Amino acid sequence: MNVLKLAAQEIRVGLRNRWVVATTVLLAALSLSLVLLGSAPTGVVKADPLAVVVVSLASLTIFLVPLIALLLSFDAIVGEHERGTLMLLLAYPVARWQVVVGKALGQSSILAIATVLGYGVAAAALSMRSGIGAPAWSAFVAMVLTSAMLGAAFVSMGVLASTLVRERATAAGLAVGLWLLFVLLYDTALLGILVADKGRYVTQDVLNLALLLNPADVYRIFNMTANDGVAVYSGLAGPGNAAPPPPALLFAVLAAWVVAPLALAVLAFRRKPI
Repeated sequence: MNVLKLAAQEIRVGLRNRWVVATTVLLAALSLSLVLLGSAPTGVVKADPLAVVVVSLASLTIFLVPLIALLLSFDAIVGEHERGTLMLLLAYPVARWQVVVGKALGQSSILAIATVLGYGVAAAALSMRSGIGAPAWSAFVAMVLTSAMLGAAFVSMGVLASTLVRERATAAGLAVGLWLLFVLLYDTALLGILVADKGRYVTQDVLNLALLLNPADVYRIFNMTANDGVAVYSGLAGPGNAAPPPPALLFAVLAAWVVAPLALAVLAFRRKPI
């Protein structure tokens, strides 16, 4: 199938890229640092070290993985256009939607490989320690899976940005703007609204809906609340806290954030003059 062939080509090119190797090493180094330093006090307080690492890695992922995903994908289409290879690619018996989906799939796979290898270093280091329960391992696996999904969501947004513009510089600016919006500005603005509202109009249901409109928040809430052991260390557990959306809904919404921007990118590329 053309989509798989295009994805495989993206993966081959990506794996030869030193920047991708550096990304994997960076994720591995940071995750290992969190294991060695972040979980050091857990032996004193009898905390599950893996649960603490899950909280720390999830917080790190929100800032780092979306940025890597956008830097990886912002020139997926416009870069081919500027290099003059896009028309050559479309001269083959391949549909436009296959080009978009194949590139997004390949780049998402590259980021998933880097994430699994990088965070796998943390898992290997923690596997040699005692006092780690099975629920914590389940939370760690879910964190790695959703980290790959979060990366795929921002790859989809990067590909969408790449189909909407005609210059790489503009696509790069859009990518940075998307990262700032979803990772930094969105929650700051939402917090300001909550403070100004003082509980008059923004109910818990409205707040939950607002959080679902940001893939970074969906990822954060899922990994901080889906597992009871992790929720204790994230500060989101307790009888006084309002119930978050169920994990199944959060997982489905995160998957929708992968699919929806990619579908928009397909529609935009179909109408884009070459």
